[in-house]
Amino acid sequence: MTVTNARRHRWALAGLTVAVVAIGFDITILNVALPTIATDLNADTGTLQWMVNAYVLLFAGLLLPFGALADRYGRRRGLLLGLAIFAAASIAAAWADTATQVIAARAGLGVGAALIMPITLASLTALFTGADRARAVSVLVSGMGVGIPLGPIIGGYLLEHFWWGTIFLVNLPIVALAAITVAVFLPESRDPNPPRLDPAGAVLSTVGLVAFVYAVIEAPERGWTAPTVIVTLLAAAVVLTGFTWWELHNRQPMIDLRLFRNPEFRWGSINATLASFALFGLLFVAPQHLQFVLGYDALDAGLRLLPLIVALVAGAGIATRLTTRTGQRTPIVAGLVVTTAGLLIGALTTAASSYGFIATWYAIVGLGIGATLAPAMDAVLAVMPPQRSGAGIAITMTMRQTGGALGVALLGSLLSTTYRDRIDTTGLPAPAVDAATHSIAGALTVAHHLGLPALADAADRAYVDAMVHVLIACAAVAALGAAAAMLFMPARVSDGPTINSVPEVTR
Repeated sequence: MTVTNARRHRWALAGLTVAVVAIGFDITILNVALPTIATDLNADTGTLQWMVNAYVLLFAGLLLPFGALADRYGRRRGLLLGLAIFAAASIAAAWADTATQVIAARAGLGVGAALIMPITLASLTALFTGADRARAVSVLVSGMGVGIPLGPIIGGYLLEHFWWGTIFLVNLPIVALAAITVAVFLPESRDPNPPRLDPAGAVLSTVGLVAFVYAVIEAPERGWTAPTVIVTLLAAAVVLTGFTWWELHNRQPMIDLRLFRNPEFRWGSINATLASFALFGLLFVAPQHLQFVLGYDALDAGLRLLPLIVALVAGAGIATRLTTRTGQRTPIVAGLVVTTAGLLIGALTTAASSYGFIATWYAIVGLGIGATLAPAMDAVLAVMPPQRSGAGIAITMTMRQTGGALGVALLGSLLSTTYRDRIDTTGLPAPAVDAATHSIAGALTVAHHLGLPALADAADRAYVDAMVHVLIACAAVAALGAAAAMLFMPARVSDGPTINSVPEVTR
């Protein structure tokens, strides 16, 4: 690679990183604005949930077909289209007059994100190889991690000084910077011999994944045995089974599911999903702990997540250097072990624990997750043929997103059940009991209105007990992942694709 090309590729990487930072903080920035939007647009709780879930559903459901389409029509073109959709949806959300318009705009943001996310990682195969690719993956993983806590930090600041629509308008300069950099510096790349279009595979994958994610989103609220949840899960299972059969028997499938026969791809994807499970689990319980138990507002809570994110960035960098010496398995195993240790230390948290102690185990967990994600994603890219990297990385990203959604649903159910079992509501009237056992926010509201500091203390203790159960569950998953990676993942992934183009099979 010439010096000029190396410089252009570094600038292209900068543009890709800016794009994923925008995706990261848009996942969380809406949460801090929901109370304000509820008041201004007269939105009930169910409507607010759809504002959040519309993004998640479209994001997870469209990753697979969009990754394959980017391979076919060009990744730079697809990325610029995704950024344009993201910008247009941001403008629509900012000036929405009704809750329905916000939901539609959030769905548009999900569509844009589903184009942006797999293409950013897939583009690295056209820019870098070997150690340079591993370093580039580390940068992108760090960008994803940095974006998540920026949501409440930036959102909190904007809400203090401007109207709620600015939480969407803040996307525009970021998207513009990413688009200009990508347009100037990112070379176009595509599959020179793409398979024919597979509309059946696209429809089956999208319908199946949307149904599955919808079910796991609804389960904590409705209950896992609710008819709607059961029927939707069964429908998702049937459709995804049909998708699997179709892709395995199609001469030119949209997604080559035989990728999972490759141990590097299989375990790289699994380990990335497990690390995401731990990260999403922690990010689900930590903000509520910081705000309700420790008493920080949304902006301060976001700032106090920084030890987690700074450590995640550091862990990704350390793992990248270790990968060049030992291969991907060692940093992945070490990262999952460190993650397990950090979560178990976190399980020692009590309602009286200081923020200093909490920041310490945040940092340990972040270090481990960063050390896992970067080499796991690099292992996937290392074995992918560059011409099919969009479709391949879309599989991994879909696993991460659906695994994260399932993790939050399961952990949310565990959190709610443990909290209800542990809180003491003796002597409260029935309406107050319902509110106090529904959530810690409800308990604190009841305690404030009725002048019951003992109830507030009981809610704090119950929530921390529930959070400890979630951390232990995440630790168990991370520990199992470390053991599996040690036993089954190859020590080093060879540099260069080891998966051939999709073979033709007989239908």
